[in-house]
Amino acid sequence: MAETPFAPARIRALPSWLLGRAAARGHRLVAEALAREGMRMTHHAVLSAVAERGPISQAALGRSLSIDPKDMVGIVSDLVADGLVTRGPDPNDRRKNAIALSAEGERRLRRTERLGDEANDELTARLTPAERDQLIALLTRIVEPGERCAGPGGASVS
Repeated sequence: MAETPFAPARIRALPSWLLGRAAARGHRLVAEALAREGMRMTHHAVLSAVAERGPISQAALGRSLSIDPKDMVGIVSDLVADGLVTRGPDPNDRRKNAIALSAEGERRLRRTERLGDEANDELTARLTPAERDQLIALLTRIVEPGERCAGPGGASVS
C-alpha cells in the first residue's frame, strides 16, 4: 500500500496537506521506534513530562499534556506497573499524590529518547543540518505564531 494517499496536484502543493503527511510519517516512525522498547507515544510523553516537571500531581500532569483525567489514570497506572514512575505523597500537599520518575524510568526514558531521535533523524535524513534547523524554526513559527522562537545557537528568530 502506498504511504501517501492520492491527492490532486493542487492539494499536494498546500502547506497544510504537506504538514499533515509529514506529521503522519513522523508519528509512524516515532511510534514504531518506541514500540521496540514496549512504549506507546502517550506513555513516553507522560514519562518525559514527569522527568522534566516531577514530582508532579497526576491532575497537573494531565492538564499540562491535555490528557483526559480518566485516560491519565490508566497511563500512570501502566507506568507504575512497569516500575517507570512512583506514586507517593505530594511534598507540597500531603493530601495529593505526586508522580515521580523511578531509576528504571530514567533508564527507559534515555533509551526511548535515543530511539525517538533516531526516528526523527530518519524523518529528516534528506535535509542538511542547516535545513533541519531551518525547518524546526519555521515549524515553530507556524505552531506558535505569536511567539518568538530561538533558532540555532539560541539566536532569536521571528
